[in-house]
Amino acid sequence: MHALASGATPSQSTAALTRAYSIQAVQHAANRAVALVRGFLLEEAPGSQVHDVQEDPRFRHRGVDLLWERAGLDLLGVEVKGDRQAARRGTYFLELVSNMEKETPGCFLYSAADLLAYVFLDRRELHLLPLPAVREWFVARASEFPLRRAQTRVGPGRYTTVGAAVPAARVLREVGGARRVELGSPRPGNPRLAR
Repeated sequence: MHALASGATPSQSTAALTRAYSIQAVQHAANRAVALVRGFLLEEAPGSQVHDVQEDPRFRHRGVDLLWERAGLDLLGVEVKGDRQAARRGTYFLELVSNMEKETPGCFLYSAADLLAYVFLDRRELHLLPLPAVREWFVARASEFPLRRAQTRVGPGRYTTVGAAVPAARVLREVGGARRVELGSPRPGNPRLAR
C-alpha cells in the first residue's frame, strides 16, 4: 500500500519539490476545465443536459461537479479536474489529501462521481476515466507512484494538497473504459476522439 497507508505522514512521504499556486489561478483553471467538459458532454450526447452542481451542498461533499443527464441512460456524476502542469510529464495528479493542514481527504478517494473528467488544459485534452474502476486499480498499485505536494495561497495563508503522480498512458492502457479525447482548437464543436 501507499506510504500514507503505512502510517507515514504526507510530509514524510512526498518529494521535496512543492509547487505553489494562488487560489485565483486554481479557480481559473477549474472554471476552464468545467467549461470544456460541459461543452464536450453536450456534444457527445446531443439532446443531453449537463447540470453544474459545484456550489450545491448536496453534491459538493460527494465530490461531484456536474450531473450528465442523457435520455434513456443513467444519470452520471462527473468530477472535473483541470491541470495546467502535468501534460508535459504525462501524469495525473490524483488528489489523496485535499488540505493537509486540516487533514481533509482528497476527492479522488471519496468522490461519488461515476466519471473523472481530467483536463490537460495546455493541450486541450480530456481524459474520461471511470472513477470507481480507476480508484480500485490505483489502490492495488498505490506504492508504485510518487507523492507530490502543491501549495495554494489563500490571502495571507496557504494550504497543502497531496496527490499521487500517475502516468496517464498507463491508466489509459490498463483501466477498461478510460479514454482520451483531443478537444482541438478553441472553436466550438471540434472534439476528436483518440486512443
